[in-house]
Amino acid sequence: MRIGIATDTYLPQVNGVTTVVRRIVTLLRARGHEAAIVAPRYPDFPPPDHEQERRILSIPFPLYPAIRLSLPNARPVAEFFDAFRPDLIHVHTEGPLGLAGRGYALRRGLPLVTSFHTNFPQYSRHYGVGVLAPAVWRWLTWFHHPAQQTLTPGGSVRAELERRGVPHAAVWGRGVDTRTFNPSRRNHGWRRWLAGGDDTAIVLHVGRLAPEKNLDVLIEAWRVAHQALGQRATFVVAGEGPMARRIASRLPFVRLLGFLPIQHLATLYASADLCVFTSSTETCGLVALEAMSSGVPVIAADAGGFRESVVPNETGLLVPPDDPRGF
Repeated sequence: MRIGIATDTYLPQVNGVTTVVRRIVTLLRARGHEAAIVAPRYPDFPPPDHEQERRILSIPFPLYPAIRLSLPNARPVAEFFDAFRPDLIHVHTEGPLGLAGRGYALRRGLPLVTSFHTNFPQYSRHYGVGVLAPAVWRWLTWFHHPAQQTLTPGGSVRAELERRGVPHAAVWGRGVDTRTFNPSRRNHGWRRWLAGGDDTAIVLHVGRLAPEKNLDVLIEAWRVAHQALGQRATFVVAGEGPMARRIASRLPFVRLLGFLPIQHLATLYASADLCVFTSSTETCGLVALEAMSSGVPVIAADAGGFRESVVPNETGLLVPPDDPRGF
């Protein structure tokens, strides 16, 4: 089968959507399918090393300059897909390239599958534009309505889409590579580097350091925990984003590691004692799956995708999202 994929976020951006799209492309090709992908072009990033990948000119997103959006130009997308001759179009995002892929499928009479990865209406309140949430929901409902199927990472997202008028939503659950994220990667050298040895607990947060991750709750929770635990715990953050400086200034005791390649990230997970995730906007929460696959318990917000991945009192604990002392 020949599958055309459109996404507004891809390498070198590192996030849940990029992770899922990369895995899909890799697995499709491994099973004998052909997959061609349209994604934004990023400055100083090498051109595609695969002929079935087209990068489109992009500009920084004003609210989050590290993210880039391609200009709304359907012609290069149509030319690329016409040359590829897809049997189906799979659109992963609702931005300009997703819109171009959607339009291409509808104009050519091709089956259209969409994915709902990101709860943008919830994001809006973290960027001071919560008043726009109803309009964003109307856009999302319109966007996904003509698809033959809209894939969601969990049942709560599917139910929300169905309630808002997207009757063809279906759950396509997420997983992680348990060979990569594995307890066997626990490394005492890493523990000595981070905490000085095995007697100090390593408390870890992994993810994009952005407002929608509810990081002010994490900051306050860790401030209180550090006061209580002192040298008995080391607090570590892996990730990049606009709130990194805020974390560094408010929590000078935190080890900020920035972005880590996947093999190093897997070692970090397995070498930790506990992972904490305060985001209430996750549709899936891949980070919790990665942590649990690494044999590490999770304390997460009792919201969104974490509710469907964390088993309370078995693989972790769920806490009300806006309760830093609870965390």
